[in-house]
Amino acid sequence: MPRTIEQRKRAVALTSLAAAVGLTAFKVVIGLLTGSLGILAEAAHSGLDLVAAGATYVAVRTSSRPPDREHRYGHGKIENLSALFETVLLLATCVWIVYAAVNRLMKGGVEVEVTAWSFIVMATSIAIDWSRSRALYRVAKETRSQALEADALHFQTDIWSSSVVIVGLICVRIAQWAPAIGWLRNADAVAALAVAAIAVVVTVRLGVRTVEALMDAAPSDMERRIVQAAESVPGVIDCHHVRFRYSGPTLFVDAHISMDGQMPLATAHQIADQVETAIQAEFPEADVTVHPEPAAAAPGA
Repeated sequence: MPRTIEQRKRAVALTSLAAAVGLTAFKVVIGLLTGSLGILAEAAHSGLDLVAAGATYVAVRTSSRPPDREHRYGHGKIENLSALFETVLLLATCVWIVYAAVNRLMKGGVEVEVTAWSFIVMATSIAIDWSRSRALYRVAKETRSQALEADALHFQTDIWSSSVVIVGLICVRIAQWAPAIGWLRNADAVAALAVAAIAVVVTVRLGVRTVEALMDAAPSDMERRIVQAAESVPGVIDCHHVRFRYSGPTLFVDAHISMDGQMPLATAHQIADQVETAIQAEFPEADVTVHPEPAAAAPGA
């Protein structure tokens, strides 16, 4: 039996939560055994992903609730709040990583043991992160879920940061083989700083998008597309006073259309329905409300 959209969202969110649990535990163990700050930084990053994945799962479950008397537009905004929560956690993690890395660079004295397990844990992390980010992005695109998209972005970032840590570990290993270039021993801490830098970039992008969503910021070309869709319906003179906002993955559209004031009410209603269908063809599953007006009452008429 085919899964519903909400079931697919919950399934991929729950799978990502399980992956985050496994990766975090694996990295913590190997990081502590080897003394690698790069791996521990990645463990902290994965710990953030664990909390974020949990928040995403809760948000996906909550956002599917139907509208009620207190939430007329549904509960979709919980997905945006989840993304904002992830942003705050990511910033806190970046601060800790930078502090620990700078402290090690200035004081030194910590010997990093690079073993096969160091590379195994990071290679495993990259493989799992790649698989989860693809699955999350696919479902996020199909369901227009901002919470799942944010979670996918976290896993995708982990791919790059894990790659940076591997480079750092290789440099440490080279320094152990060739004492003449011992300065490469600092590569592990530098890799941790690179992880933090990547995370900061993701945080800023995610934060900006989240705030824009919470503030109902309008995409630059959406009004034009709505107006064109409405005015393509025969009988519509013009479309104006267009408003729209997202509540999670659901787009709510309000639009006024001008028509011949002499046409029968039933005809006007039929045209309004056609306008709703035209807009929904442009933005599938949008919740559209159309207000018909006689042309003489339209602004500027």
